[in-house]
Amino acid sequence: MTTLPPLIGHGNGRPLSGVLLDIAGDPSRERISVGDLLAALSDRALAALIFLFSFPNALPMPPGTSAILGAPLLFLTAQLALGLKPWLPQFIARRSIARADFARMVQHMVPWLRRAEKLLKPRLSVLARPPFEHLVGVIGLVLAVILVLPIPLGNMLPAFALAVLSLGILERDGLWVIAGTVLAIAGVVLVWGVLVALVMSAVYLMSTLLG
Repeated sequence: MTTLPPLIGHGNGRPLSGVLLDIAGDPSRERISVGDLLAALSDRALAALIFLFSFPNALPMPPGTSAILGAPLLFLTAQLALGLKPWLPQFIARRSIARADFARMVQHMVPWLRRAEKLLKPRLSVLARPPFEHLVGVIGLVLAVILVLPIPLGNMLPAFALAVLSLGILERDGLWVIAGTVLAIAGVVLVWGVLVALVMSAVYLMSTLLG
């Protein structure tokens, strides 16, 4: 079994899109586990994994996907908030996906990621480093909690915001951190609006049924 290629961020090495394509194209692996990805993404694993688990939720996905992908995000964003090294419990690290399925997911992600990589660059880097990096982790944790909730139409914008924030941290691009924060606020407002609408609809339905 071949060793997965390491990722080096901040413009000092191979881009995330290239690393993901290499992993997806490795014929020596029938399945790819979360632990494999954690090892392959090296010292930038935390931000890269947050992107990897959040971005698919920003695309049209089968119902229930956000709950599955959102669980690791709770651990990863909490670690970013606390300034800890990336770690996942074994029951998550052992989760795996067939390489063919992973390759299909990567093929959907890579065109978007390559466009982003052309725009990303180190700037306003203080906003993408501690202590602001920890604040991004707190924002990300709030978004991760939203992602695991079964809220109709409530997951795509928070997931996109989390993906933007993670890329900002990965490439030390403070401008993307600002953009991700604005999107996060918009996502929370959207979810709050959806929840209020659902509650009001339920109250109206109950009042109608009860006469």
